[in-house]
Amino acid sequence: MTSPLMNEPEQHVPDSQRRADPAPWRQWGDLIDAAAIEQMANACRLPVAVAGALMPDAHVGYGLPIGGVLATDNAVIPYAVGVDIACRMKMTVLDLPPDALTHDADRLREALEKETRFGVGATFRQRRHHAVMDEDWTITEVTATLKDKAWSQLGTSGSGNHFVEFGRFTLEQPALGLAAGSYLALLSHSGSRGAGAAVCAHYSTVARMRHPDLPRTMQHLAWLSLDSEEGIAYWHAMELMGRYARANHALIHQAIAARLSAQVMLAVENHHNFAWKEIHQGREVVVHRKGATPAGRDAVGIIPGSMAAPGFVVRGRGVDASLHSAAHGAGRAMSRTAAQKNLHWSEVKRVLRENEVSLLSAGLDEAPMAYKNIYDVMAAQADLVEIMGRFDPALVKMAPAGERPED
Repeated sequence: MTSPLMNEPEQHVPDSQRRADPAPWRQWGDLIDAAAIEQMANACRLPVAVAGALMPDAHVGYGLPIGGVLATDNAVIPYAVGVDIACRMKMTVLDLPPDALTHDADRLREALEKETRFGVGATFRQRRHHAVMDEDWTITEVTATLKDKAWSQLGTSGSGNHFVEFGRFTLEQPALGLAAGSYLALLSHSGSRGAGAAVCAHYSTVARMRHPDLPRTMQHLAWLSLDSEEGIAYWHAMELMGRYARANHALIHQAIAARLSAQVMLAVENHHNFAWKEIHQGREVVVHRKGATPAGRDAVGIIPGSMAAPGFVVRGRGVDASLHSAAHGAGRAMSRTAAQKNLHWSEVKRVLRENEVSLLSAGLDEAPMAYKNIYDVMAAQADLVEIMGRFDPALVKMAPAGERPED
């Protein structure tokens, strides 16, 4: 479903910080709160805005809503990329029988416990190694100070909605080089850890200093020109954080596969907090996807559900109006505070039993009931992606309760 442009918000936006007419944008799905819609409308009034799209999993964020997609003219908005720069998904299909989820669950559980670390500041006692740490981290003054911290957290996961889980991956038809059938797969969700958060904090502060006239509710939409020294530095830092986040996932999957003496049959991955230079409407623009999956024609991506709901491997349809984007998950239906206040572990455990999911650790704010119905989300974007396969979680590990979310 799509919706027309929203009406003018009541807040005053100085003429120097707004377009004469809002940039065009469209919305997919009905289950989006009014505050997130207003955030999208405000973003499309920025003078650098070219076009926008709001995905069906959208909810309120800082500046651009989670699930918001914004194309800009030669400018990058740090908070439209997000705090967790390059937060991403990765799924590997392993050459182990899917019935290992029940018959060999203890060994799978041990692999998760031994080869993952979760939470703010999480590290391995013995540092892991990846070529990304051999790159030039002095490309910006900020990343130069972050290399040691990043290395200490290499191969770990954050808190909030980050996870590593085993599940059953099902293909109804041959695809991605695999025959139709069921497979054992490993799925992970995390990003650039403390280093990415520090990059965002620094450059978003710089951006706000460049645009002091922005209203308080729009300060997180402050941008940096890609012709400026600060904009170029942020872009280089963002791209480095993208390679670092990819390395984190690579090490997690390599370590778990090695512990299980398993071979990888398929690997699929994608960012969903990032900015790309792309051609849309016949011109180069900067496309920010904050909690949105790249869905260009034939692009393969992963859209997870919740700890008790399936995720999907999808192929993009390349819809121009969505800026070649799709949802990045089910999306929150309930804030973390509301979930902690209104939900109970007894109910969560019942839902997990019904869906045959074993939970190793998580906070109550990540309960399945705190999320939208993934089937509704997928139905709302049927024109944006084609479903290729389904991942059903079975053994889930997240940050323990009490961890402060980083997203």
